[in-house]
Amino acid sequence: MKLKKLKLQQRITLFIIALIILIVSQISFLFYYVLSDTVENQLGKRALHVAKTVAAMPEIRSALHTENPAAIIQPIAERIRLETDAEFIVIGNKQGIRYSHPNPQRIGKRMMGGDNDKALVDGKAYISKAKGTLGLSLRGKAPIWDENGNIIGIVSVGFLMEDINQIVGEYDYTMWGIALSGAVIGIIGSVYLARNIKNLMFGLEPEEIASLYEERSALIQSVREGIMMIDKQGRISLLNQAAYEILLIRQEQNVIGRPVLEVIPNTSILEVLRNGEEQLDRQLKLKGRTIIANRLPVKIGNEVIGVVSSFRLKSEIDQLTEELSQVKRYTEALRAQTHEFNNLLYTLSGLIQLESYEEALELVHKETAVQQDFVQFIMSRLKDPRLGGILIGFYNRAKELKINFVLDRESSLERLAEHIDSSYFISILGNLITNAFESVERNTDKEKQVRLYITDIGDDLLLEVEDSGLGVDDNLIPYIFKRDFSTKDGGNRGYGLARVKELVDDLHGSIAIEKGDWDGALFIVAIPKERCGENVSAY
Repeated sequence: MKLKKLKLQQRITLFIIALIILIVSQISFLFYYVLSDTVENQLGKRALHVAKTVAAMPEIRSALHTENPAAIIQPIAERIRLETDAEFIVIGNKQGIRYSHPNPQRIGKRMMGGDNDKALVDGKAYISKAKGTLGLSLRGKAPIWDENGNIIGIVSVGFLMEDINQIVGEYDYTMWGIALSGAVIGIIGSVYLARNIKNLMFGLEPEEIASLYEERSALIQSVREGIMMIDKQGRISLLNQAAYEILLIRQEQNVIGRPVLEVIPNTSILEVLRNGEEQLDRQLKLKGRTIIANRLPVKIGNEVIGVVSSFRLKSEIDQLTEELSQVKRYTEALRAQTHEFNNLLYTLSGLIQLESYEEALELVHKETAVQQDFVQFIMSRLKDPRLGGILIGFYNRAKELKINFVLDRESSLERLAEHIDSSYFISILGNLITNAFESVERNTDKEKQVRLYITDIGDDLLLEVEDSGLGVDDNLIPYIFKRDFSTKDGGNRGYGLARVKELVDDLHGSIAIEKGDWDGALFIVAIPKERCGENVSAY
C-alpha cells in the first residue's frame, strides 16, 4: 500500500511507531555497548589492581629467590584467585616461566600471549587483551621488583572475555524488557496523538485542508466588502483585495504581521480583542472617508484568539439605500398609476352601461388630453429619461392623493452636467416632492397643491419645490436638515431632508427654504453646472 493512500491518522501513527522503534533500538544498542565497555573497563581495573597487590607481596618476592618458587607461590595465587573470582592468576619469573596456574600441569611452562614485554622490559603495569591457554582474556599485568629495584618477575591476573560477555548478557532480559515496554508505551501514545491531531483538524485530511484553504482564499478575495483579521497580539493576519482598496493601502505595502494600530490608528477593534464583545455598524473616519465596520471576536472555547472585521464605504451603502428608495418610489408610482386607471375604467364602464356614451367619450378625451399634454411637455422640455419617468410617477401619485401637481411651464432641462450624478439629482428631487406631498396631506384647510420648477438656464441647475402645506417655522430652519430631526410623528423620520442636504453638499450646491406664494414651504436648490473640484465626502 502506498503511503499517500493512507489516511492522515494512519500516516502519523506509522511514522511515530517507526521513529519510536528506531530510537528504542538505537538506545538499546548504545546501552549494550556502554554496559559492555563499562564492565570490561571495571574488570580490567580490578585485574590490574589485583596484579599490583600480588606483585607487592613480600612472600611472592622472597619465593622467587628459592629453589622451588612454585611450591610457595601456587597456593598463594590460587587462594587470591578464588577470593577475587579471577579466571587465573599466573606468576612467572623474568623469563616468563610460570610458577602458578589454575591448571597445575602448566606450571613450569612459558607464559603465552606475547604481551609481557611492557612489564618485564619497561617495568610498567597495564591492562591488555590477549589469547592464552584458557582462551581470549582481559589481563592486568604488573612487574615484580626486588629490594634493589630490579625486575625479577611478573604477575598476570585475567578474566575471560567469555565471562565478561556472560555478565553483560545477564542484563539482556532487563534491557530488552525496558525497550519493549518503552516501544509499547510509545505506540499507544502515537495512536492517541494521531487521533488527537485528527480531531483538532476536524477530521479533515491534508488534501481537504489544502482545498479548503484555497477555496477560503478565493472566497475572501471575491467578497466586495473589506475583510481584515487580527491575531490575539493585535497584528494583522489577513487582508483581502477590497480591504486594500477601501483603506487606501498600496499593494506593495507589506501590512501582514504589523500591529493594526500602525495601519488604522483610530480603530477600536482592539476593544473586541480585550472584552470579546461584538461591534456592529460602527462608523470610522479614515483619510477623509467614512467606513461602516462590523467586528466579531474569534473564539476557541471562552478564549478570544483574534477578531474578524468586515467593512464597506458608507457612501456605497448610502448609494444602495438610495437606489432601493428609488425603486420603491417607482413601484409606488406604478401602483398609483394602476389605481388611477382602474378608477377611470370603472367610471367608463358605468357610463357605458348607463348608455351615457357622450359623457364617456368626453371623459376619455379629457383624460387623454391631460395625460398626453403632461407627457409631451416632459418629453419636449426635460430631456433626461429617468427624470421624466419619476415625474410621471409622481403625477399619477398626486392624482391618487387628490393633489394638484403642477410642473411649471417655464421648466426646461437640456442635459445634466457630466459631474452631476443623475441618481443624486433624482434622489434630491424625489425626497423634496415626497416631503411636499406629506406636508399638504397634513394641511386639510387648503387646496392640496405642489409646484415643481426645473431649469438649467444660467450657471446653475435650479430646482424649486413649493407646496401649500403648513410651511416650516423660522425657529426650526437651522435643524430641518439634521438627521433624525422631524416635525412629523412616527418612526423612520428625519432622513429625507438630511439626505437631500448631504447630496447637495456633495455636488457643491446650496439649498434654501422660503415661504411660498401658497403660505407653505418653498425649497430652492442650486447646483453649479461646472465642476468645482473633487467631490469630498460629507460624512
